[in-house]
Amino acid sequence: MATLAVYGGEKAVPDGSIKPWPPVDKTDEEMVLNALHSDKQARGDHNIAFESEFAEWNGNKHCLLTNSGTAALHMGLVGCGISAGDHVLVTAYSWSSSATCILHHNAIPIFVDIDFDTINMDVDKIEAAITPQTKAIVAVNLHGLALDMEKVMAVARKHGLKVVEDCCQSHGALFNGQKVGTFGDAAGFSLNQNKCLSAGEGGMFVCNSDEVYEAAGKLWSFGETARPEQSRDYHAYALGWMYRNNELTAAYARAQLKKYPYYFDTLRANGQYLQETLNGIPALIQPTEPEGHTHNWYNYNLRINPDCVDYPDMSRFRHAVVAALQAEGIPVSVWQQFILPEMTVFQAKNAYGGGFPWSIPGADEGVDYSPENFPVAQRHCDSYMALVMALRAPNGLDVAEKIGEGIRKVFENVDQIDPDKILGE
Repeated sequence: MATLAVYGGEKAVPDGSIKPWPPVDKTDEEMVLNALHSDKQARGDHNIAFESEFAEWNGNKHCLLTNSGTAALHMGLVGCGISAGDHVLVTAYSWSSSATCILHHNAIPIFVDIDFDTINMDVDKIEAAITPQTKAIVAVNLHGLALDMEKVMAVARKHGLKVVEDCCQSHGALFNGQKVGTFGDAAGFSLNQNKCLSAGEGGMFVCNSDEVYEAAGKLWSFGETARPEQSRDYHAYALGWMYRNNELTAAYARAQLKKYPYYFDTLRANGQYLQETLNGIPALIQPTEPEGHTHNWYNYNLRINPDCVDYPDMSRFRHAVVAALQAEGIPVSVWQQFILPEMTVFQAKNAYGGGFPWSIPGADEGVDYSPENFPVAQRHCDSYMALVMALRAPNGLDVAEKIGEGIRKVFENVDQIDPDKILGE
């Protein structure tokens, strides 16, 4: 029986084996230096070029570079005409922005429990969650796995709902051969350093409708109808934010986008290797890639099979497993420790003071954020751990092999895990 590193055994992944993300080379430096020495550092040629290049790469008519994926999602809802008091369906488990972007325009999130296998919104529960005030769905393609967008769009068309895709983690992911961000009425992507396409911070709003694009563009830049590179009258025609980005970020994003095919292929190969090498470990629930879905493996999620654990507190046991994996040199972490309906902003129903926007007449009717209504999301939240960047370029199969050995070592010896010994009494 192997001695776990957390108890003094040898590490499965030696220090220095995993290279940092993202890889930066001369092409990044040259592009960013070009922007640095330009006479335009706010919005200029690199912004405009990146928008064109990303739209072409993803298959969209329109793209606007934003300062975050959250901003892009907010723009999507505004572009789709969502207004104060409207209800918008969203998954019960995701990053907070998937739901708070709804609050940003004074609309009301309505949560839908997840499907345990995919960790995405349970598409078979969407229709039952629709209220008379429901106007849209935020369709989150979580951890790099696309939703069943055929089912999502069928429900949306049946009930006259708009669809904003949250693609912040899912660059290049496919459903039936079609890229995410091309199914709904609008979509948002992120350029945060954690993402598979990174420029430090930033995001992209995309859509195909001229009308949606123009409405979202007003929110993006002070409520104006013209972009900064156009002739502006500096008149606010609608409520607007400042969601634009700068030339240095745009230049970095352009350089990284050129390398994305290599990044994507590397992640695909490493993720597939783990799928094969970790198969059949009783204590481990592996992530799934259903037929017709192409995962980008933004997160490789490991979950503990409760049938193999004799410990009363699954969440605490999970943290002990995380510590054991980290001791083996595997940089796993617990990404999100709360399901969204449990977060204080939703429990208090008070985003802006005075109970707003839930205090809008009729807006709160039938809205119930009781955590027990979302048992599948809670089950996942208590038992998972995420491997986020270690499978990305320049780390190849040699690194994936070491990581696989370490994961197998811990999960095949899960009976050695003593939370009190590892975490303290």
